Amino acid sequence: MKNSSLLSSCLTAFVLAALATTGAAQEKIWHVKAFLPEGGQLDVKAFDKDGKPHAVKAIETDGNLHLLDIKALFGEQKFPVKVLVSDDAYAPVKAIGDDGTIYDIKAVTAAGKKLDIKGVKRSGSIIHIKAIAPDGSFYGVKAISPEGRVYDVKGIKMLKEREELKVNGVSVAAHIKALPQAPEVVK
Repeated sequence: MKNSSLLSSCLTAFVLAALATTGAAQEKIWHVKAFLPEGGQLDVKAFDKDGKPHAVKAIETDGNLHLLDIKALFGEQKFPVKVLVSDDAYAPVKAIGDDGTIYDIKAVTAAGKKLDIKGVKRSGSIIHIKAIAPDGSFYGVKAISPEGRVYDVKGIKMLKEREELKVNGVSVAAHIKALPQAPEVVK
């Protein structure tokens, strides 16, 4: 038993030392897409003030598959993507820059048409994030791993208050994360 405990302690110390020397978290980048009813996919992008598109990705950190962060990638910068506080019928989904600049998040069709991405419905602490088609129908927004795993992109409320927090001076209603799909309930 002593040897097992000693081995475990040494292994833990080795792993901690290895992590300390690398200093950086291991990240895996997942694609974020809107899914069309017939199975096609639309890119999801953040747009700067000049209309230039930037990638929106889910970030898996150190193999954590429970909740993935959704970020807008502006070069080396990663801006958080959040549901903003609003009185609109559908809650705006936006990226927030370090200086509080708000960037649009859109699904982009093959023809270049931009579709809004919004929080369209709430179930308890979960806000359903969808791309809104020109006819008003909703397209699911998903994160896809390099291996083909598919997660749902959802807004998550942690508090009962309308405003969850402020990010760089912007009022946020919910965090946006990618999470494993809920199992189908069979009746």
